[in-house]
Amino acid sequence: MEVRKLSISWQFLIVLVLILQILSALDFDPYRVLGVSRTASQADIKKAYKKLAREWHPDKNKDPGAEDKFIQISKAYEILSNEEKRSNYDQYGDAGENQGYQKQQQQREYRFRHFHENFYFDESFFHFPFNSERRDSIDEKYLLHFSHYVNEVVPDSFKKPYLIKITSDWCFSCIHIEPVWKEVIQELEELGVGIGVVHAGYERRLAHHLGAHSTPSILGIINGKISFFHNAVVRENLRQFVESLLPGNLVEKVTNKNYVRFLSGWQQENKPHVLLFDQTPIVPLLYKLTAFAYKDYLSFGYVYVGLRGTEEMTRRYNINIYAPTLLVFKEHINRPADVIQARGMKKQIIDDFITRNKYLLAARLTSQKLFHELCPVKRSHRQRKYCVVLLTAETTKLSKPFEAFLSFALANTQDTVRFVHVYSNRQQEFADTLLPDSEAFQGKSAVSILERRNTAGRVVYKTLEDPWIGSESDKFILLGYLDQLRKDPALLSSEAVLPDLTDELAPVFLLRWFYSASDYISDCWDSIFHNNWREMMPLLSLIFSALFILFGTVIVQAFSDSNDERESSPPEKEEAQEKTGKTEPSFTKENSRFL
Repeated sequence: MEVRKLSISWQFLIVLVLILQILSALDFDPYRVLGVSRTASQADIKKAYKKLAREWHPDKNKDPGAEDKFIQISKAYEILSNEEKRSNYDQYGDAGENQGYQKQQQQREYRFRHFHENFYFDESFFHFPFNSERRDSIDEKYLLHFSHYVNEVVPDSFKKPYLIKITSDWCFSCIHIEPVWKEVIQELEELGVGIGVVHAGYERRLAHHLGAHSTPSILGIINGKISFFHNAVVRENLRQFVESLLPGNLVEKVTNKNYVRFLSGWQQENKPHVLLFDQTPIVPLLYKLTAFAYKDYLSFGYVYVGLRGTEEMTRRYNINIYAPTLLVFKEHINRPADVIQARGMKKQIIDDFITRNKYLLAARLTSQKLFHELCPVKRSHRQRKYCVVLLTAETTKLSKPFEAFLSFALANTQDTVRFVHVYSNRQQEFADTLLPDSEAFQGKSAVSILERRNTAGRVVYKTLEDPWIGSESDKFILLGYLDQLRKDPALLSSEAVLPDLTDELAPVFLLRWFYSASDYISDCWDSIFHNNWREMMPLLSLIFSALFILFGTVIVQAFSDSNDERESSPPEKEEAQEKTGKTEPSFTKENSRFL
């Protein structure tokens, strides 16, 4: 009976609370909430609103009822700042356009909606637009969505680092970093850094995926790896953070002692080498970003002309030390293949310079990817691309056939013809497909002209009848074929399916495993010393689970061993008792005889 009375009293209390909430919603008076008269102007309403918003904002006021009070203030300002809603309220007591039960229900349920979707602070209030429609245009330009991040930002991070800010509505700390953020992103974007903004309120999935559990947060992404920024948000710190994301071995410091070795690395690395001569002792960030973007195609070096020990290079290559100078070297280290000099090196100028010098004059085909770039598939009859391939043996020094082929390539710079070479011993199947079945080519170099027809490996080609020794006769014959090919594409009469090239520069399995392990260890180390506890929870949970299982197993094993010992001791006592029991009767019989 008492339980029944108690349940009835609870039901009555719940109904009473609901009635009071409904009455409070019906009695809502925006004029009374803001403390203004019904004849107040928009300026007076805005002034009263700003004063109350500062006083009752939950981030500033720790009163338990501050949040409800702030919601009422926001709702009142939304009604009175809109002339149409204010007129409807003055006439009907409702901010809606029509009267009726449906509008009353909407008014009663208003406090349960996400009022901030239609509410914003005026831009003059702390100069920060909270509403999504009023967000700063700079942040709007860089907003990221989950699919955009996964499909574009992550793959692009292998060519340039990204600096991403995590923000949200009602984030007053975001206001303080806004001026520095605007200045830094404008500077870094011009240098080639990717910029992104994630709104945690609308992109919770992406914010959770990035591990950002608070706002504002700033993080960097490079090679798909995420690193958090933990220092004060100032211009210099952000620049250093972006620079720290880049690998340390992108640009080699070059002096008179090592420039010959550096430039001679083109044969082993199969890349052109670029030298920047400048007066700053530190490698410019723009140059590091360029080196990272084109690391798969070129090697980069830096020469500080103010350092003693660079006079020989500056004199040999006729460098003007008072202006930044870029030189690119290919197969010949005695003279640069191209050069630019400008007092204000811009990203676009450097990109154009690097793009037109991405490959050697006669690059070696070391992978299928490089083969596809140097010898693209024919798209139409007007866009024919021919590859002149030298099939030669690998040597430590430049052979005479290769030097002759290189000089021929240097003298014939046509847009439709690309010169490449292949080491026959490294790409055996590829070379055997193009070489005729003749003993005359064994151990000798050969030249083939080919055109790719599809990505499946189908090509049409023609191999010169005689081996290539680099004589003037060989050059004359090859030049005649190329001239004839302009008029008659049917010259390439042979057809074959080439096998895919093996990747000669790919690291072996042990090195790949070592690199993966080192990256994982560095990530764990960074997590231990920089990340917050919430970000470390998965790692800590794994460690404690392993320790619990380990020690639990030891404890259980110890108890099981002690139980076994206890269970084994009673039988021993029973056996002892049986033995004593057998001897005692004999003793008593012997004593009885004496009696």
